[in-house]
Amino acid sequence: MPTELLFRADAYLGETPATVVAINERGGIELDRTVFYATGGGQPGDVGVLVRSDGTEIAVGTAIYNPEDKSRILHVPLEGQAAPAVGDTVTAKLDWERRLKRMRIHTALHLLSVVLPYPVTGGAIGDGDGRLDFDIPEGGLDKAELTEKLNALVAKNAAISERWITDEELDANPGLVKTMSVKPPRGSGRVRLVSIDGIDLQPCGGTHVRNTSEIGAVVVTDVEKKGKQNRRVRIALA
Repeated sequence: MPTELLFRADAYLGETPATVVAINERGGIELDRTVFYATGGGQPGDVGVLVRSDGTEIAVGTAIYNPEDKSRILHVPLEGQAAPAVGDTVTAKLDWERRLKRMRIHTALHLLSVVLPYPVTGGAIGDGDGRLDFDIPEGGLDKAELTEKLNALVAKNAAISERWITDEELDANPGLVKTMSVKPPRGSGRVRLVSIDGIDLQPCGGTHVRNTSEIGAVVVTDVEKKGKQNRRVRIALA
């Protein structure tokens, strides 16, 4: 059965009871439901613990999609952790401080793609910092100017919401897709859109805050030339 992805419905859910349904040959732990985001779209897999019924903890270093079935998530324990048994009941609990930083920076990167309305060729999300690569024919990007524009969007206190459209609706609106290297997740027949009210609308499967005000102050820390028409813009939470 597919893993129930609770983070898709509520990115603020920090923990959930769950049942161990499988353990693969490398020790990856599969649960029937999870709050752990699995690595994808430039966002790293969540870190946290699985708490057993006796209170002992299994430290989880990341979460990934099962390479044999992308509808299921594997929780990868740190080396030396005792494995649970199939059928065990655990509480999946996030490192919430780290998750929230990733949610804030991920949302800020959506705003950066508005400040710089160019095709996105790559990106990555860290713990309080991140970057986007843009297909920009000329240089001359000013860090202070970009920072000012970015924080002006943060200050709009815009609500952030999600909705779903069909694959066919996305095909009919190709302009929604800003990323050249990372395509929206398909296969289920529908695609998740993330809306920043009055500012941005694009497909994304990641986790975001509910309002731009929750991002807080951000700063453009670097602009790098990565090729003739490629500029890497790095941002961080201030």
